[in-house]
Amino acid sequence: MRSYYSKSKHVTCLALVMILALCLLSSCGGASEEESDGSVRITNVSYDPTREFYAAYNKWFSGIYEEETGQKVEVIQSHGGSGSQARSVVEGSDADVVTLALAHDITLIEEHGMIEPGWINEFDRDSSPYTSAIVFLVRAGNEKKIKDWDDLTREGVDIITPDPKSSGAACWNFLAAWNYADGKFAGDESKIRDFMSGLYANVAVMDSGARASTTTFVENGQGDVLVSWENEAIQTVSEYPGEYEIVSPSVSILAQPSVAVVDENAKRNGTEEIATAYLKHLYTEDAQRMIGEYGYRPSNEDVLKEFTDKFDLDMKLCTIDDFGGWDAAYRVYFADGGVFDEIYQN
Repeated sequence: MRSYYSKSKHVTCLALVMILALCLLSSCGGASEEESDGSVRITNVSYDPTREFYAAYNKWFSGIYEEETGQKVEVIQSHGGSGSQARSVVEGSDADVVTLALAHDITLIEEHGMIEPGWINEFDRDSSPYTSAIVFLVRAGNEKKIKDWDDLTREGVDIITPDPKSSGAACWNFLAAWNYADGKFAGDESKIRDFMSGLYANVAVMDSGARASTTTFVENGQGDVLVSWENEAIQTVSEYPGEYEIVSPSVSILAQPSVAVVDENAKRNGTEEIATAYLKHLYTEDAQRMIGEYGYRPSNEDVLKEFTDKFDLDMKLCTIDDFGGWDAAYRVYFADGGVFDEIYQN
């Protein structure tokens, strides 16, 4: 027994040593592979509808940055509902930068000590290099004659919109509708709540993110109207010519996606300089034009004027400031037990 035990123990130890060696070799191999061409990798954790834009921007930025500095950069991209993406960073996703649908999602990461205070002033225009608005997407012919928010409360109108608990777009959608009702009912909260209850009673499918809602409406053929990011609606109309129409409501909201360096991760990864440059280059004229081409409203007013045929710039837009800023708005409307929960549960 002693001989068998000793031999077995020796084999087990040898196996463990070999496994450890293989792990170390694999780790070293991965590092040397990354460094063999001198490239540095950064990760951008973003929200759903930015996939196509950042696929183009990442390629452009990598070329520009190498021209400017001689440093090769590879950008890894992650997409999902904005709220879910923010939570994934808090839970360990190794994001060097985040480009999320609303400032509150970045504030969540800041509250966990991963982003330094004052991030919103690090880049121009409250760290929002592009904006959007909330519009309606309907099928060609607009069979249900949907023109404004009132029409979404009519019997027989099926709405597709994502869930505010996981989607930044859904939060913007809710606030845009609330602002309309606030004007219609002169601030009478009881009537506003009744209006919102009627609207959400017509929601047929509530997906986790904006892109999932687009898929439900476009590819799965569900619903009569998609409450959508303007950029997502523009892209759909472009991809399916003659099949869809964009309806601009009388009142919408200026949706301001936000960007930030995830300081804790970037410091650990040694990518602070590149991560900052990655976001700063979003404000260059070439990048701003790319932003316009992909259906977002450039923050550069001069570049925005080049896209007057693409955006309804006459649409009346409220802003998050009309709700006291994102911290206040989220606490009142979207926190557990908030106004959205009360309305939707009823």
